[in-house]
Amino acid sequence: MPNPRPAPPPPCVLVVDDDPTVSEVVAGYLDRAGYSVDRAADGPAALECAARRRPDLVVLDLMLPGMDGLEVCRILRSRGPVPVIMLTARGDEDDRILGLEIGADDYVTKPFSPRELVLRVDSVLRRSRTAGDRPGPLLHAAGVTVDPAARRATKDGRELALTLREFDLLAYLVGHPGQACGREQLMHEVWGWEFGDLSTVTVHVRRLRGKIEDDPAAPRLIRTVWGVGYRFEDGTGPVAADQAATTGRGGATDRGGATDRVGATDRTAAMDRGEVPDSSPDSAEGQRGTDSGAGAR
Repeated sequence: MPNPRPAPPPPCVLVVDDDPTVSEVVAGYLDRAGYSVDRAADGPAALECAARRRPDLVVLDLMLPGMDGLEVCRILRSRGPVPVIMLTARGDEDDRILGLEIGADDYVTKPFSPRELVLRVDSVLRRSRTAGDRPGPLLHAAGVTVDPAARRATKDGRELALTLREFDLLAYLVGHPGQACGREQLMHEVWGWEFGDLSTVTVHVRRLRGKIEDDPAAPRLIRTVWGVGYRFEDGTGPVAADQAATTGRGGATDRGGATDRVGATDRTAAMDRGEVPDSSPDSAEGQRGTDSGAGAR
């Protein structure tokens, strides 16, 4: 009889926290959940540990002595893709958003439930593993090509540098062109969460726009649908036709683009938060179909 194949090694999780109690508790829960755990108490030790054995995921405290978690995350990301869950004792939204903007896949605010953290680790790793199990066909829309099998995306032939979540989000949007996708829907389909902070979706959309839009302050591909979420325009719908007609008339962009773009970034961000309606032709439909609970947790 042939020898059975050896079981694959358990996923490695690197826990980085300068509080020994937090580090020990988190490591204990992860160990009981079947993970192999490495621990580090500061940034340099974390980078050295990751160099010795590449982790499958990093649980990273934001407030580390000396080199903070944001810098550690940047350096880890520069070495290659690795999922990161940020731990933060700060309640300030700006700090949480900053962690997401540098590429963290999730964040957990202290104090937290260790069981919930383990579930978040399970979710992030499951998404990263299954992304290549059922890759599906190439996706094309509006000059964007997504290759799920190769985990590669291009815009007009130029390769895009995307994080794990950014790639999954882009693949989902390109795979559903012209469809209004709610933030809760994206959180479930892309993140695999049944609940969570919807600003996670907003931040990732903003980052994605910065990488695929010609003018992120006036997005043409990932459109905000007021009161609902977002829609990926494939260049064939009524919005694209209206934009082409406006450009052909020498519209606002040609007549006074510099003036019309003043405050555009602030307006786009406000629309993403649901504070002001999108003034584009597609917004009326979104307003009529808005769900008053779209921003509820």
